[in-house]
Amino acid sequence: MTRDEALKLLKRYLKNKNLFNHCLAVEAIMRGVARHFDEDEEEFGLAGLLHDIDYDSTANDLSRHSLVGSEMLAQEGLPPEIVYAVKVHNDAHGLERKSLLDKALYAADPVSGFIVAAALIRPEKKLEVVDVDFLLNRFKEKSFARGARREQMAACEEFGMSLPEFLELSLRSMQAIAPALGL
Repeated sequence: MTRDEALKLLKRYLKNKNLFNHCLAVEAIMRGVARHFDEDEEEFGLAGLLHDIDYDSTANDLSRHSLVGSEMLAQEGLPPEIVYAVKVHNDAHGLERKSLLDKALYAADPVSGFIVAAALIRPEKKLEVVDVDFLLNRFKEKSFARGARREQMAACEEFGMSLPEFLELSLRSMQAIAPALGL
């Protein structure tokens, strides 16, 4: 599946613009992780872009989230590695994250929202004014961006990146697509 085909598929199932932008942000982060580790950028990008494809239909029953999405992606013929990564990014299912793809998607999901929240509390409301020190300080504040699970972001250590390194990579990746995110 090409990126254009994936975007069309995502637009068919996701109607919430913020959620769509979240998927774009996770795609950018996943592409950054792939470049960092010399992995397949297209594969990582597609996993990030499509990871929440089922969210509109499963938001009221998060125990089904990612199970439905992985089934949808399997039916669309996506590679098993992407299908599995999408399935295991929701840890509610208790499935093992095996590959770098799995682990990166798990950590990238909440970090994107965390970075957006950091940009939105700044007067400029722009990613360009956010830096890693600002993110690290906010990371310690449990009341900031409560929905962004700290332990999930810190799982970047499972694939060999420290939290500061992962935050920097994620921020740079999102800053590169800031206009598309409206930030």
